[in-house]
Amino acid sequence: MMKIVTLGEIMLRFSTEDGVRLSQAAGLTVHYGGAEANVAVSMANFGYESFFAGKVPDNPLGQGAERHLKANGVRTDFLLKGGDRLGTYYLESGTGERSAKVTYDRKHSSFSELVPEEVDLDGMLREATLFHVSGITLALSPELRELALLAFKKAKEYGVLTSLDFNYRGKLWSQSEAGEALKKLLPYADICSCGELDSIHLLGMEPADSSLSQTERVQTYYRKLAASYPGIRYICSTFRKIKSATSNTLQGNLYTGSRLFQSKVHHIEPIVDRVGGGDAFMAGILAGVLEGWDSQMTADFATAASALKHTVHGDSNSFTKEEVLALAGSEPGKILR
Repeated sequence: MMKIVTLGEIMLRFSTEDGVRLSQAAGLTVHYGGAEANVAVSMANFGYESFFAGKVPDNPLGQGAERHLKANGVRTDFLLKGGDRLGTYYLESGTGERSAKVTYDRKHSSFSELVPEEVDLDGMLREATLFHVSGITLALSPELRELALLAFKKAKEYGVLTSLDFNYRGKLWSQSEAGEALKKLLPYADICSCGELDSIHLLGMEPADSSLSQTERVQTYYRKLAASYPGIRYICSTFRKIKSATSNTLQGNLYTGSRLFQSKVHHIEPIVDRVGGGDAFMAGILAGVLEGWDSQMTADFATAASALKHTVHGDSNSFTKEEVLALAGSEPGKILR
């Protein structure tokens, strides 16, 4: 069985009910999640031996985070215990024209204070097939940026595929800081998730001709990215059109071999929970690459995985590979008998 390793922070999420402002909430719903943890859960549900590496406090909240991972089939061999607190964030649910809003409370969390010397990179990456990290981890501290770079270099020594999701969060760091850190990892990346705005604001590319279509613009950026970092074999992203907080369209992009492959457009309405949709898409891309599927099938599968994530509460995707394949090849809303 292929060994998949992700490195990141798992957090506690508090969500308001629909139509309730965070400042007015009398009660909140609790979930565990985080970008790399969500990818690990998806990969476990797809049938891979999935490991999540990170650090949580040795208290009931840390235990709850670990229980969430194990309940979803994720191994926690490299989940360290220590520090004082589990990072949290608050999600004010959007509705109609009002967007969802995130408020972070994650400073001085156990994971954010992790240092490279604590992590057994050899044990973590030996015999691994793929290693994944996101820009959210890089944003949390200089030490974590150093750790991610060391992990990418170690992965290359072991012949492990590396995956980097830019996942830029403006509330965590500046565009210039993000660009500097990401550019250090890109020479070691095999798979990269990078959108149009990432290309412009984080990588410093000149904006493409505005007369071009969005698809043509993305192709322009991806050609430049592939030329600058020839080790990158796959580049991916999604196009999202927002009609309202509960009605979006989604289309997936996968660039490989100098060609752009696009999924069909998914109309997602009503959206139950959008958080984690990008992580579900990323996991779908990784699964397609690992399975050796053709690029069109991989783009279709990844976008279907993301669309399904929008239909369930919580940060992580709970669907199997077979369930995602069924949606990728069927009409939406059809009863499966």
